[in-house]
Amino acid sequence: KLSLALEQFMMSIVSFDSKYDQFLAGKLSLTESEERGRKLFFAEYNPFFPELSGADCAHCHSGPNFENGEFMNNGLDTDANFKDIGREKVSNLAADRATFLIPSLRNIAQTAPYMHDGRFKTLEEVVDHYNSGVKMSSTVSPLILPTIAKGLMLNEEDKIDLVNFLKTLSDQNFLTNLAYAK
Repeated sequence: KLSLALEQFMMSIVSFDSKYDQFLAGKLSLTESEERGRKLFFAEYNPFFPELSGADCAHCHSGPNFENGEFMNNGLDTDANFKDIGREKVSNLAADRATFLIPSLRNIAQTAPYMHDGRFKTLEEVVDHYNSGVKMSSTVSPLILPTIAKGLMLNEEDKIDLVNFLKTLSDQNFLTNLAYAK
């Protein structure tokens, strides 16, 4: 019964009033930088036309909660450097080595440090990883594999814009709701 009560409470905790949600509802506009970041977030990676290429985030971070419910390896380490075998510890399947559940990006600006092991302290470091730091391994996600050779090809302005968009996913009403306070 306790687990059902806990599940019911957790299912009631919903973030739905971020700046991005308000933008989608037509209540406000994004800044120029946030809008450029939004377009980069949802645009496909295109190694042949860098000027048209996006950050390709939406394959893994999609839907209303900006997640996909999948376990994936996002290229943090090579096979020789795996310190945490991730889902393989539970499944006992080599294909799950160093795979982790894709998290929601809702309120991401408030959830540092980032990655399963907290190796990145800022969103800028996270974007840098995907832009030019993805490492090859036997279980790296096929969704991220094409970006390893050239990276995402984001320039400094692109990276700033992408981080500014990610910050629009913060829901101040949710974050300050006393019903969820410690």
